[in-house]
Amino acid sequence: MAIQTKVKDTSFSIGDTVKVYQKFKVGDKTQTQAFEGLVISIKGRGINQTFTVRKIATDGIGVEKIWPSQSPNITKVILRKKGQVRRAKLFYLRQRTGKEALRVKTGK
Repeated sequence: MAIQTKVKDTSFSIGDTVKVYQKFKVGDKTQTQAFEGLVISIKGRGINQTFTVRKIATDGIGVEKIWPSQSPNITKVILRKKGQVRRAKLFYLRQRTGKEALRVKTGK
């Protein structure tokens, strides 16, 4: 079974599609921004655990973000779709383009 993590009471694993809401400060205001993509790796243990989410932006450019699981800047995480994979790290998706770059078998 693939590695799993739990962030803000949402449990997910490698190959799942998640939507991560991140807060950041612009001047005096605090704003929230969503980042939706595929979890391609989970690394570390305990307080040092991080997860990487990859999405395909405009013009087919791949964008990856790495968050610590214990980050106070993450307001919530929503699990969009379960994925079923046979690898612990999905770095091979970096060489793919278009729809193929996010294609993973759907889980149960």
